[in-house]
Amino acid sequence: MERSRVIEYYSRFDEWGRLDREPLEFIINMHYIRESLPATGLVLDNGAGPGKYAMELARLGYHVTLSDLTPASVDMARQKAKELDLTQQFDGFHVLDATRLSGIEDETYDASLMLGPLYHLQTEEERVAAVRELHRVTKRGGTVFVAMQSRMRMGITSLQFPQQWKPHDHMEAIRSFVEKGTFDHSDQGRFTGAYYFNIQDINPFMEQHGFETVNLIGSSSLRAMLTEEQQQYWKERGEYDELIQYMIEAAKDPSILGISSHLLYIGKKK
Repeated sequence: MERSRVIEYYSRFDEWGRLDREPLEFIINMHYIRESLPATGLVLDNGAGPGKYAMELARLGYHVTLSDLTPASVDMARQKAKELDLTQQFDGFHVLDATRLSGIEDETYDASLMLGPLYHLQTEEERVAAVRELHRVTKRGGTVFVAMQSRMRMGITSLQFPQQWKPHDHMEAIRSFVEKGTFDHSDQGRFTGAYYFNIQDINPFMEQHGFETVNLIGSSSLRAMLTEEQQQYWKERGEYDELIQYMIEAAKDPSILGISSHLLYIGKKK
């Protein structure tokens, strides 16, 4: 992973705004995170960005430690906590690399989130290091929530919008991507170098590094299958809330995983 490229991208990109503009992923993730969290405890939000999830957890009464690779994101999170009067719920705001959580003691957290770092770790070695660090700092029996991206969904997106996802504007590049899972955008300033998982590899990967699988969720659910116009129909009928509820429920159907761009792995430390 080119850390400087990731830092540069997130220093300019409005990640908080993205989750406001595309709320479904946040709504679905929070639904399943709340369902699996212990009633109280210490939570690590590792790779937290500006802290959208961390703020919600703090609001629910958890004591949260926030870390991210990008200093500007950590500063923004500190500011958000202040604005929302949640600073007392935080045990620190740290600039840390997910592959080396320096200064965090072993078995500290009742639950740990890693909702982003695995998108950017393009080598197996880096991904293993991040998952091992998550395992190290989580208490035995503690719950982890790890976000990943779906290789099948990215393959479909590339076929649909080749001009937006160069070099995926020809079949040879798409075939190469499907085989390796790594993607580097040709257009400067677009999404950083990334890694996408094959669905069938996720649970074995996590289990091999000390976790027991609880669930694997399609955080984006059916969203990619519906155009704005199609969603508008349900809004006009006054049934949009029911649509969202249906998408939350559909997110745990295994057949959704390949078409959901974002995935949420829920596991327990053995």
